[in-house]
Amino acid sequence: VQLQASGGGLVQVGGSLRLSCAASGRTFRRNYMGWFRQAPGKEREFVAAISWSGNTYYADSVKGRFTISRGNAKNTVYLQMNSLKPEDTAVYYCAASQRGYYPGPERRSYDYWGQGTLVTVSS
Repeated sequence: VQLQASGGGLVQVGGSLRLSCAASGRTFRRNYMGWFRQAPGKEREFVAAISWSGNTYYADSVKGRFTISRGNAKNTVYLQMNSLKPEDTAVYYCAASQRGYYPGPERRSYDYWGQGTLVTVSS
């Protein structure tokens, strides 16, 4: 099973980026997928998650600015990030859970992880 994240880069404050994550090796059509991030010197934290039917969940810090979505094949997940702030700078990881119910924001509830993509927001 592989999760391949892409789309990171350098962006100025207030700018936008779209991250993508493609899953291969098994289907996640009936599973939750999500995004986490880890800033330098900090713990990895939950950003957003989405169910197979499109229910979405967000960390308070990104509500109203980030949007998580899934591709038609359901094995791809996106994170549209708008109004970016310096504190959004982090390595972003996509993740997938084997649970058939909302796994919550805890890292241990997610079973598969991508390699991470760096997002840098400059002021």
